[in-house]
Amino acid sequence: MSDQHSFETLAIHAGNTADPLTGAVVPPIYQVSTYKQDGVGGLRGGYEYSRSGNPTRTALEENLAALEGGRRGLAFASGLAAEDTLLRTLLTPGDHVVIPNDAYGGTFRLFAKVAARWGVEFSVADTSDVAAVRAAITPRTKAVWVETPSNPLLNITDIAAVAQVAHDAGARLVVDNTFASPYLQQPLALGADVVVHSTTKYMGGHSDVVGGALVVGDQELADELAFHQNAMGAVSGPFDAWLVLRGTKTLAVRMDRHSENATKLADLLTRHPKVSQVYYPGLPEHAGHDIAAKQMKDFGGMVSFRVAGGEAEALKVCERAELFTLGESLGGVESLIEHPGRMTHASVAGSLLEVPADLVRLSVGIENGDDLAADLTQALG
Repeated sequence: MSDQHSFETLAIHAGNTADPLTGAVVPPIYQVSTYKQDGVGGLRGGYEYSRSGNPTRTALEENLAALEGGRRGLAFASGLAAEDTLLRTLLTPGDHVVIPNDAYGGTFRLFAKVAARWGVEFSVADTSDVAAVRAAITPRTKAVWVETPSNPLLNITDIAAVAQVAHDAGARLVVDNTFASPYLQQPLALGADVVVHSTTKYMGGHSDVVGGALVVGDQELADELAFHQNAMGAVSGPFDAWLVLRGTKTLAVRMDRHSENATKLADLLTRHPKVSQVYYPGLPEHAGHDIAAKQMKDFGGMVSFRVAGGEAEALKVCERAELFTLGESLGGVESLIEHPGRMTHASVAGSLLEVPADLVRLSVGIENGDDLAADLTQALG
C-alpha cells in the first residue's frame, strides 16, 4: 500500500489484504507451526516454519512498518522480548548505552540485571537535557535509549536534537514510542534509528494481548534484527499478532479520545488542593510542553501526579478509585490507576531511577470524561 495515504487509512489497510482463497476482509489466524513445501526448498510465499515467519505475523509487521514510516517492522512476544533482541543485535560485551533517568522499570531491570551480566555497561542521564546526554556518551557508546513521553514522569525528549548528538558520536538512537503511539509521534521521521513498542499497550488497545515490536528504517539493520528474531525465537504468536492487528485499526480514534480525556483530568488535578504536582506534557507549564507540541500530534492518555498527603494518601487514592481499575499496564480502553513505586517501578527502588513515593499514575481510558473526572474527584477525597 502507498505510504502517501493518511494514517487512519494505513491503520486499516496496510498489511490487511483480503484472503486470496476466500476473500475474507480480515487476515486469517494462521495457527500453524509448519508448511507443506513444493519439493525440497520449494517454499510457498517463503514460509517454512512459524518461528521464522507466519502470514498473520507478516500482516502485523507490514502494518507496524507503515504506521511508523519504517522499512521493516518485527513483532515479538512482549515489549521486553523486543528490547532484548535489539540489545543483543546492536551490542557486544564492553559496549555502552545511555539510558533515561526515568525509564520503565522493566527496561532498567533488563539493563541492570541481564545485559550488565553480559558485559554491557550503561549510564543514566536526563534525556530531556541534550547537554546531559552528550556528557554521558563515551567512546564505547553504541546506543542512546529514549522514552518520550517517559514512564512514569512524562518527561519529553527532543528526538531530533538527541538523534544528532547520538549520530555525531557514532551511536544509534532508540526511541520507546509506547506512550505516544505512531499516531501521535513518529520518531524515525525525526532521526531515530529504531522505534520500540510494547504493543500490549495502545497498539493492542484492549488489555487482551501481550506483545512487542521494533520498527527500523535501515535495511541492513532490519536484516540483522530479523536474523536475531529468528535465532532467538521470542516471536509473536499468530493469535497475538491478529489481536494487535485488530487493535491498530482503531488506534487513531482511540488516541484522540485518550488525549481528550487526559487533558480534562490533568486540568482537574492542577486545581485540586490535595495534588502537589501534575505531570502531563499537554499542560503549558510542563517543562517539555513546547517540544511535545512540536513533535507530537497530541499529548496522549497518560497522566501522573503527586499527592500532597504523601505515600499513605497516594495509596488510599488508588484504593478508593472505582471506575479507574487498580492495575498495572496501560493503554487499554478502560482507565487504570496505579502506584508506580509499589507496582510497575518497584524494580528501580534504591537506584537513580527511583520514583517519588507519593506518585500516582493514570492510564486514562476512553470512557465518558465527566464520569472519570467524578471518580477521580471522589478518590482524592
